[in-house]
Amino acid sequence: MSKMKLCRAEYRVIAKFTEQLRPTRQCMKMLKERFPNHSQSTLLSIFSLEYQKRMKRSLVKHHSDVIEDYYQRYRSEASKHPSDPVLLELANEVDLSPSLLARLLLERFLEEHQGSISSKQVLNSMLREPSLIPDVQLARHVEQCTINDCCYGPLVDCIKHAIGHEHEEILREKLRERNLSFVDENQLRAKGYDKTPDIILEVPIASYKKIPHVASGEAFLHDEQLKATLSTGLRARPHLGMSTVIALI
Repeated sequence: MSKMKLCRAEYRVIAKFTEQLRPTRQCMKMLKERFPNHSQSTLLSIFSLEYQKRMKRSLVKHHSDVIEDYYQRYRSEASKHPSDPVLLELANEVDLSPSLLARLLLERFLEEHQGSISSKQVLNSMLREPSLIPDVQLARHVEQCTINDCCYGPLVDCIKHAIGHEHEEILREKLRERNLSFVDENQLRAKGYDKTPDIILEVPIASYKKIPHVASGEAFLHDEQLKATLSTGLRARPHLGMSTVIALI
């Protein structure tokens, strides 16, 4: 079965449906059953993006005192039920991303045992490789959270990066097939630009009665917040074609 193209209206329907879902494999299965005409990777990307936005909005509720309460509850439950996935269960109870809660409590643990706040690099390394965590039980619980979170964390980041890389390569191939001259994201970054689209067309083309200068393989361009962020970045860089439109190819 061929997959249907994603229009903005359909994106919004999918995004609305994800509001009721938790970041679990079962919910991902429900999403796939509800929208069978879209690929697993497209649905995962939308679900992940919308869930991360939901978590950012809710983080204000999880301030330092609340996190301390989570930490003490985790310590207590872990000592009573050492073989249970207590950190994963706590994340579900407080409606927080398992990977995000694991990160917050790992940071609290390291602060307690090392006497200082660990760097982002150290935290990321331990989340990617839990065996680096000096507490074996916490390492196991962090790994459980990472594996069972389909919307957040290092595992999801790797999957999304791989999908994005594949889509960008498809986009480049399509442009080469049409003999269109372009500069890609890697070339732009090599020149020192941080916020970049996937492709800059060196010679604008006509498409659907518009003149696109920028091309992206990201389905995320249906997300108004990300689209606005990219547009702002382009307006700050006239050499990237700030007066032209962003187009999906």
